[in-house]
Amino acid sequence: MGGYGWLIIVDHPQAHLYSLYGHLSPSRWRLESGQVKKGDLIAYLGDADENGGSRENPLRTHLHFGIRAGQRSDYPARGGWRWMAGWFKPCPQDLGWLQPSLVITNQEIPTGGFQEPVPSFAVKWGVEFLFGAIYVFGAVCMLIFGIRTDKPYLVLLSDGVLFTAGWYFYSTGWKISFVLFGLAILLAVIGIYLLVRRYAKIHHAKA
Repeated sequence: MGGYGWLIIVDHPQAHLYSLYGHLSPSRWRLESGQVKKGDLIAYLGDADENGGSRENPLRTHLHFGIRAGQRSDYPARGGWRWMAGWFKPCPQDLGWLQPSLVITNQEIPTGGFQEPVPSFAVKWGVEFLFGAIYVFGAVCMLIFGIRTDKPYLVLLSDGVLFTAGWYFYSTGWKISFVLFGLAILLAVIGIYLLVRRYAKIHHAKA
């Protein structure tokens, strides 16, 4: 997972939090998925050239461990509020990261579980919204231009770009991907309709 090397996330729904274990080894045995319980082995620490580092730029062997209020799905995939952030300063509690030693030592779960902070829409989803708005605006402009100039191939080309972007964002966990997929389907329908209508006009003119 990017600079983390092998990364494992453990969800703790009973406490409404998740724990993150980064810079693990992708070459040794590690847990792929499944249920875990206290005391289970989930992975080994990664060597300096495989834990997010490389042979040219090795990264000292260590564990990046974090505990965060809420569930991973509560957080976006990009930006300072993203679900795997936390490395830029020790335990940023304003972003929902908890002090691991206190959580482990207390061994107590508050009623209703740990509650994540509630940021403004711009803080939490601003990056996704910005990228989504750019793609949507570009697609609408191409759609209008394609309809006015009777060029269905431009609409279908925009549909391909939207679908590709949606697929990429979906693979990285961006929720905006569903908006892009929906818009891609709409553009595909309109593009095919314009294409059929254009060929019908050509055929009618020849007849």
